Amino acid sequence: MNSKEYMELETQWGAHNYHPLPVVISKAKGVWVWDAEGKKYMDMLSSYSAVSQGHLHPYIVSKVTEQLNTLTLTSRAFYNDRLGPFLKHLCQVAGMEMGLPMNTGAEAVETAIKLARKWSYENRDIPYGKGEIIACENNFHGRTTTIIGFSSDETTKEGFGPFTPGFVTIPFNDIESFENAINDNTIGILVEPIQAEAGILIPDKGYLKNLREICNENGILLILDEIQTGLARTGKMFAFQHEGIKPDIICVGKALGGGVIPVSAALSSKEIMGAFTPGTHGSTFGGNPLACAAADAALDVLVNEKLDENAAKMGKYFLEQLNTIESSEIKEIRGKGLLIGVEIKLKPDETVRPLCEELLNLGVLAKDTHEKTIRFAPPLVITRDEIDWAIERVRKVLE
Repeated sequence: MNSKEYMELETQWGAHNYHPLPVVISKAKGVWVWDAEGKKYMDMLSSYSAVSQGHLHPYIVSKVTEQLNTLTLTSRAFYNDRLGPFLKHLCQVAGMEMGLPMNTGAEAVETAIKLARKWSYENRDIPYGKGEIIACENNFHGRTTTIIGFSSDETTKEGFGPFTPGFVTIPFNDIESFENAINDNTIGILVEPIQAEAGILIPDKGYLKNLREICNENGILLILDEIQTGLARTGKMFAFQHEGIKPDIICVGKALGGGVIPVSAALSSKEIMGAFTPGTHGSTFGGNPLACAAADAALDVLVNEKLDENAAKMGKYFLEQLNTIESSEIKEIRGKGLLIGVEIKLKPDETVRPLCEELLNLGVLAKDTHEKTIRFAPPLVITRDEIDWAIERVRKVLE
């Protein structure tokens, strides 16, 4: 079958809840992918940071293959010999004390919400059912009905209500609004250190530090969604480390699976995680041995290959090269590490999708986000020469 036939087949038999670029990927290695006809492309999306270690990293593949021949699934009805070592590894990398493994990022966020509510009801004088979690406008934390209920993106909400109560939404990067939103029933704030889906929106320096201080003063929880920004993407293992703080709960996912299998987790202290007791939360596949093997290996690669340092170094170089592009159509270039957005000046009815399609034709796979920004988030193993190859093509399109 050729690419056209594959796309027609998916369009016929699959729900139309995505609008993919017209390319059929059939093979991948490192930062490169190939379509069904054998044409080569550079992956500048890395599956929204889920392939941070590069496609089919040989060490991760070897560890997953080894586990496939031993044990794949037990459910949490029993112990297995992979979960404990993996959680120890993850908590030590993140500087936390306990973790609860799940599968997708949305599940990690749902876990964090349940955990924050339960701990707060048990440890603070909040009437049951009245607790409020503060979230930020333009957030993206997942697609469940609870999560989309506090989204400001009407496209994700229309037709799916009623939504879960107990959330208050404030502007991102606005400390005063946060302080004004806090009341006796406030549980805490759920926030992304950088709003990736919103167009790589980076808050002011000191924003996270101020959030931490205000949470401390009010005895409420700081919950950070590091599903996209975590695990070396921004030049540190976690984005909160840029400001030297520590959250109460961290949501992790995407790159944790090494681009092989969905793995996510909510991480916290022993005290807070103690709110969960047998039967209060769970997942049949969460913490399965195959996922643990993949995640353990994924963490090894991030740490041993110092991909946080490479993200910082290559991200700085990438931004420098983007800023040499002379185009009156570029409104702003934003980035931290290898999480970069180029916002384009557009008319109200225009989007950057045609530019992404031009990049596709030149062999660069990048995706539009919030219609006006092109996102560049390649695997963290990318080299200077590979960035030069991409910049040459990006320059052709943007100039």
